[in-house]
Amino acid sequence: MAAEETILNGRYRLIKQQGSGGMAVVYQAEDLALSRSVAVKILRPSLTSDPQFLVRFRQEARNVANLSHPNIVTLHDVGQDGNTYYMVMEYIDGQDLKKIVRTNAPLPLERALHLAIQICAGLGYAHRAMLVHADVKPQNILITAGDMVKVTDFGIAQALSHTQPLEKATVVWGSPHYFSPEQAKGEPPTPASDVYAIGIVMYEMLTGKLPYGGTSGEELAQAHVREQVPHVRDLNPNVPENIDWLVHKVMSKEPAQRYRSADQLGRILTTYAAQLAAGIIAKPPSQPGQPTPGAAPSGGTGKTGTLPPTPLQPGQSAPLPMTGDQPGSIGNPIFKPPVAPVVRQQPGNFTGSPASPVTTGSPAVGTPPGAQSAPQQPYIQTGFTPQEPARPVGYTPPQPQPAVTHFQPQAMDLNPSGRSERLPTYSYNYIPPQPTRFNAATILLAGMALVLVLGLIVLYLFVWSAYTG
Repeated sequence: MAAEETILNGRYRLIKQQGSGGMAVVYQAEDLALSRSVAVKILRPSLTSDPQFLVRFRQEARNVANLSHPNIVTLHDVGQDGNTYYMVMEYIDGQDLKKIVRTNAPLPLERALHLAIQICAGLGYAHRAMLVHADVKPQNILITAGDMVKVTDFGIAQALSHTQPLEKATVVWGSPHYFSPEQAKGEPPTPASDVYAIGIVMYEMLTGKLPYGGTSGEELAQAHVREQVPHVRDLNPNVPENIDWLVHKVMSKEPAQRYRSADQLGRILTTYAAQLAAGIIAKPPSQPGQPTPGAAPSGGTGKTGTLPPTPLQPGQSAPLPMTGDQPGSIGNPIFKPPVAPVVRQQPGNFTGSPASPVTTGSPAVGTPPGAQSAPQQPYIQTGFTPQEPARPVGYTPPQPQPAVTHFQPQAMDLNPSGRSERLPTYSYNYIPPQPTRFNAATILLAGMALVLVLGLIVLYLFVWSAYTG
């Protein structure tokens, strides 16, 4: 019977096949009850022969049905027609990201960031709902005509990983290029596993290539676990260095060295996209092969070089450097604060006369070439002790601070292994000791004690006089 003549449960009429994978076949269909186009995903018989998998699959489907997000394909129904098990989802008029990458890669940096941010938004929403996709790959990322991302295929890989661990190498590993090292070892996936897969997808969007190769799933698994993480700039030197290192961090072998959820990665990507639009991050050339300003010269490794400073307009201050303390950033090591120029003071005249107002040092950071630097503030020596630091004219000593203080350290710890963590935040109030104050109750108690003591003295004298009398 032709596909267009197949009707599941008398409701879903299959029109044409849209795609297929190791776990299911996808059809464009019509919902006869609601007169709308839908996508029907029919599970392969090799999966539905296991009753344990079917129980787990229905449970995962119920969890996915509760996800409602613009960047996640909506699940409408899960059903069975004889031995055919299927899922009914919203129909997306577009194509998957894999086809776009094959046709247009490497994608422009702006578009790659735009798509990656939406992927993180959809997966981050699922992570907040305690759901892990476990099979993130371009084939499961649909792109509409307006470049809107729709993540699909939640639930099947999770159900399979819990019920058929021995079958992962033959079924789920239809696309092992995107699996995290911990999944390759047989460990359960976590949100950090999805973050790793997002890094592989970004690498492919920016280079048009996959980071690891192999002729079998076992070889690819070993590559994910053992091979050195490649850099995007090795294949596409037009990518800014900080974007290259971000993708490199996301593809770390250890889950703790990545971002813990897609939401955290999405916030960092959003910051990069804003900086790219504002010109803080130099845009790559529009023509392939054109050198990037400030990049390494040809013949180098493609990993060195600095971005040129952004010219400042009159009255404009230099932008603050990113220090990795943005919301959701777990010790982002990409940005480092610039080192302040060293200013050396002339030795003062310790006989009481003011020293020469001369200072030496580098010009202000961010000053355009040829621009007139601001006049230096004259310095004088204010004492006769060489250890006393020089102070500017009109220096006012700091005023005593209030006794109540708030301590909120935001320390970042970057250990030698490269793992950066945020230390816990503490908050407390210090209340200085207050002087003792006497109120009415205290005075009353003191008076009663005094009367009691005097009464005891009188009683003692009376007894003594009677004894000696």
